[in-house]
Amino acid sequence: MVKIVIENLGKKELLVNDLSQSVLWQAHHHFVDWMHACGGKGRCTTCKMMIVAGNENLSAVTEAEMKYRRQQTLGENERLACQTLVSGDIVVRIPDENKFPHMKYSE
Repeated sequence: MVKIVIENLGKKELLVNDLSQSVLWQAHHHFVDWMHACGGKGRCTTCKMMIVAGNENLSAVTEAEMKYRRQQTLGENERLACQTLVSGDIVVRIPDENKFPHMKYSE
């Protein structure tokens, strides 16, 4: 079993069995609201996440993510939750610009 920890959401832990689904899908499957304006298709950056630990446990950067890196709207330590699969434990943070106003985030 793989663990996804959302550090600035009270260190919320998502225990994951199905590694064929994206981080975005995993969050929604665990009833965590996660922004995604394009419906999880890699056409925006609203599902952006900052990687704190476990980068080696993530799938390869996709063409969509490379496009946003070239545009400098996705940093080297950031990934799109809709494009990223996990193979081991990770720790992520939700950037300020992608936080929902109705949710309580921690530092």
